[in-house]
Amino acid sequence: MEEEPHHDVRASLRRLSDVELIARIRRLVARERRATALLLAHLAELDTRDAHLRAGYSSLFAYCREGLGLSEHDAYNRIEVSRTARRLPLVLERVASGAVNLTTVRLLGPHLTPENHRGVLESARGKRRTEVEEMVARLAPFPEAPPFVRKLPAPRSAPPPPAGSPTPTGSPAAPLATLPSCRQWTSGEVTPLAPERYRLQVTIGGSTLEKLRLAKDMLRHAIPSGDDAAVLDRAFTALLADLARTKFAATESPRPSRAATPGSRHIPAEVRRAVWLRDLGRCAFVGTDGRRCNERAFVEFHHLRPYAAGGEADAENIQLRCRRHNDYEARAYFAASRAREPTPSSA
Repeated sequence: MEEEPHHDVRASLRRLSDVELIARIRRLVARERRATALLLAHLAELDTRDAHLRAGYSSLFAYCREGLGLSEHDAYNRIEVSRTARRLPLVLERVASGAVNLTTVRLLGPHLTPENHRGVLESARGKRRTEVEEMVARLAPFPEAPPFVRKLPAPRSAPPPPAGSPTPTGSPAAPLATLPSCRQWTSGEVTPLAPERYRLQVTIGGSTLEKLRLAKDMLRHAIPSGDDAAVLDRAFTALLADLARTKFAATESPRPSRAATPGSRHIPAEVRRAVWLRDLGRCAFVGTDGRRCNERAFVEFHHLRPYAAGGEADAENIQLRCRRHNDYEARAYFAASRAREPTPSSA
């Protein structure tokens, strides 16, 4: 049976209702998961044979990459998971059902044993990558990351310094080959090491480094060791307190703000504080299936009954929304309002 051209598929999909479209997507995802589990089983068997070698590929990875046309990431993921599934067949069932994905199994694979794999896979059900990395940190804790500050090499495009010029420390410059490649550094990367212990890696400028050093000097009485993690914790605590004062006019003893004037668009600071604490600083939109958004970035104060429709600026009518859900609910509300408006009589 010939495949339907893509433009014909799109045209047919536009005729579907939201419910029908979502139902089809769910069926396709379930079918893809079952096909992936079947592919993993086949790769696990192929890995025990020399068929890919006889076909001229130096490894199973080369066969997946060049023979099957998979990306490096997809090939690596599938091979690692197939090898875990060969040891622990339950993995195939969990992948087929959607309880875990390939990345989850790849991260947990080295730590799965015949004794623990059932419980660990069940605990990983539906978890995001960051949550799975925290599980790995509990299963195999890493030692504490030692604090250090290292000057990165200059960009390759920068002109070389004049011959014989001293380095900032007065010692000969180390060759670039002995320094870490900039590509190995991911600014803002957070890696779980052990329960409640994380490694944070960032790239900072010279002025930020001077501020860090000055803060450590000024905190010697409170943090004699000069521990960078403790200094950062103090800095973030002070930053959050300052942001709360700026954003919500928060104080240790907040004065009750005057009630908002009926019909006013202004949201009093007291209401902002109450809503922010109640909604935990996250988008409180709840979807049709009961799922809450929980997005933290670019959160805004949302009128359940829009201001333009007479909504008041009180805690009962205000919730937190991410920008996309704030915009979506405004459009949905006014579209529904227009649909309810009586049409002019043709008489």
